[in-house]
Amino acid sequence: MHLLSKNHIFRYTALIALVTFASCAVNPVTGKKQLALMSEAQEIALGAESDPQIIAEFGLYDNPTLQNFINKHGQEMVKISHRPNIKYQFKVVDSPVVNAFAVPGGYVYFTRGIMAYFNNEAEFMGVLGHEIGHITHRHSVEQYSKSMLGNVLLMGGLIVSKELRPFANEAESAMQLLFLKYSRTNESQSDALGAEYSTKVGYDAKEMANFFQTLNSLSDSGEGKLPTFLSSHPDPLDRFENVKKLADEWQAKVQTPPYKVNGDAYLKMIDGIVYGEDPRQGYVETGVFYHPELKFLFPVPSGWDLVNSPTQVQMVPADGKALLIFTLAEGDNLQSAASASATQLQLTVKSSRQLTVHGLQALEVMSEQISEDASTGAQSAIKIKSMYIKMASNIYVFHGVSTPADFAAYESAMDRTMVGFNELKDQNKINARPEKIKVVPVKTEGTLGQALLAYNMPTTRHWELGIVNGMDVTDKVKAGKLIKIVTKE
Repeated sequence: MHLLSKNHIFRYTALIALVTFASCAVNPVTGKKQLALMSEAQEIALGAESDPQIIAEFGLYDNPTLQNFINKHGQEMVKISHRPNIKYQFKVVDSPVVNAFAVPGGYVYFTRGIMAYFNNEAEFMGVLGHEIGHITHRHSVEQYSKSMLGNVLLMGGLIVSKELRPFANEAESAMQLLFLKYSRTNESQSDALGAEYSTKVGYDAKEMANFFQTLNSLSDSGEGKLPTFLSSHPDPLDRFENVKKLADEWQAKVQTPPYKVNGDAYLKMIDGIVYGEDPRQGYVETGVFYHPELKFLFPVPSGWDLVNSPTQVQMVPADGKALLIFTLAEGDNLQSAASASATQLQLTVKSSRQLTVHGLQALEVMSEQISEDASTGAQSAIKIKSMYIKMASNIYVFHGVSTPADFAAYESAMDRTMVGFNELKDQNKINARPEKIKVVPVKTEGTLGQALLAYNMPTTRHWELGIVNGMDVTDKVKAGKLIKIVTKE
C-alpha cells in the first residue's frame, strides 16, 4: 500500500455493451476468421481505460533506466510483430509477484519481481515477445472478455464468495488483469511468437527456454506466485523443450548469428532492484500490518489471507465468506467520508455511532447493499460494518462485509482489526527497509554455494538464491562471473 489514492471504482458497463455486437474478424497472426467481441478501436479504448487503473493499483516502479529499457526494446519488437499499427506501451510495475501480463489494446506490463529473476537480456526479450504475442493473437481480448462476462473475482489471488462479489466488484480496481488465465493453446501460441519475435530482433530464444527452468524451480519452492505463467498452463519443463525446438527452427530460418544474450549488461542494469516485498509500502509481521510511511498499524485477523496493493489492503478468511477492505476514504470529515462511501457503493445506512479508537476520532456505520442477478433478477443482500478513522490529515476506512447469515461469525474478528488501528511510533518498524539485488563478481572459482558463502549469504537462503541466479547451488562458477546476492544496504 503506497500513499493511498482515492477509491477507484472499476466499471464493466462498456464491456457489457460491447459483447452485444460480437462479430467475426481476421486474426492478425493466423489470417483466419475468429469471433471478435470487440473491434480493434474498442480494444484500444479498453486498454487506454484500464491502464491508469492498473498504474493506480500497482504503481510504476521508480527506476527510469528500467522503464526506458522495457520501452525501447518493446517498441523495437513491435515493428516486426503482426500488429505494428497499434500504439504499444510498456511499463514496469511495482509488484514483487513474478509475472508479466498484457492488456487489450497494446499495453504490456512486467513486474519488478520478474525483472529481478531474469539473468540476461535474451530471457527478457523472449518473455517480451511472448506478451506481445498475446496481443497480436488477441488472446487478451478473448480472456479479458471471458473474465468479465463470467464475473470472476480474483483479488490478488483471494477468492471471495459469490454472495460478496457485487460489493467487491465495486471496491476493487483492476486486480483481475494481473491474473488473467490463458488456455494451453494460447500459451503455446505466444511461446511460438516469443521465439519468433526475439529471434527476428537478434536475440537467442533458447534463453527464453532456460527461463522456464527458473519458473519451474520457483514454482516448486512455493515462492513468487506465478498466476500467468504457471496456473493451468503447460508444464514449464515441457515448454522448455518446445521453446528450444522453436528457437532452433527460427534461427535456421532467420540465419543472422551471432544471437545476443547480454548477461553482464542486464545484471548491471538491475543492480539495486527491490527484491520481494517492500516494507515501506506496508508489511505484515507477527500478525500485525505496519505501514512505515503513513505510520499506522492494525492487527490482521488470525488465519485470514492478506493482499496489499497501492489503493487498498484486502483481507479474506479461507472460506471466502467475509471480506475486510482497508483504504483511504474521501471527504474532509468523518461524516462526509461516510456519505461519500454510501453514495459510491450504493449503501443503505442502518445506523451509525461516534467513538474513539486509541484516542483517534472514529465513526462506525452499519449498512447493507442490495444487488440483483442480471440473468435471474433475483436480489441478494450483504451486510457491511464500516469504521472511519481520522488520523492527521487522512481519513481511513475499514469495510467489513459478509452475508446477513454469516456476519455474526466474522464480526468479532473484523472488530478486533478495526479497533486495533493505531499510530505507528516504533522506530524499528518505521525504519524497515527492503531487500535489494546486489550484483557481485565471484571471488574464487568453485560452486555457486561457495560463492554465496564468500559474501556471507546464509546457507538457509542458498536454494532461493540459486533460483534467483538461474542455477543450482552445486553448479561451477568461474572467478569474476557476476552473480546476484541480496542485501539491505
